[in-house]
Amino acid sequence: MNRVVHFEIQAEDPERAASFYREVFGWQIDEWQIPGLRIIDENRYWQVMTGRETEPGINGGLVFRRGPAPAEGQSFNSFVCTVEVPDLEKFMNRVLRAGGRITVPKMAIAGVGWLAYCQDSERNIFGIMQTDEKAQ
Repeated sequence: MNRVVHFEIQAEDPERAASFYREVFGWQIDEWQIPGLRIIDENRYWQVMTGRETEPGINGGLVFRRGPAPAEGQSFNSFVCTVEVPDLEKFMNRVLRAGGRITVPKMAIAGVGWLAYCQDSERNIFGIMQTDEKAQ
């Protein structure tokens, strides 16, 4: 099998996006530095650590967006990542407090859990899901 092993979040303002994801999910996001080398803005890169290496999941990166942001109401033009959370309502509130939006409200995925789609500070769409086999 070929598995997804890395993701990248595109952002008009990577520092703002890093702040959003730190606040919502508690991710560790640090700019990648090469000692003695100045990296021009469009090539700067932030490493995103979503959890311990011993836990399931993947880590990723954060980069400057190299084109226009998605227009309001535009269909997806990339992969949509979904993050598993222990309490969907709590994380929906975190998204709102961090300046994001809920684009598709909480819904049941029968036998799987509860899902909502959100928009980050850069207008990127992502999902959050709480596992609950009793969801109907």
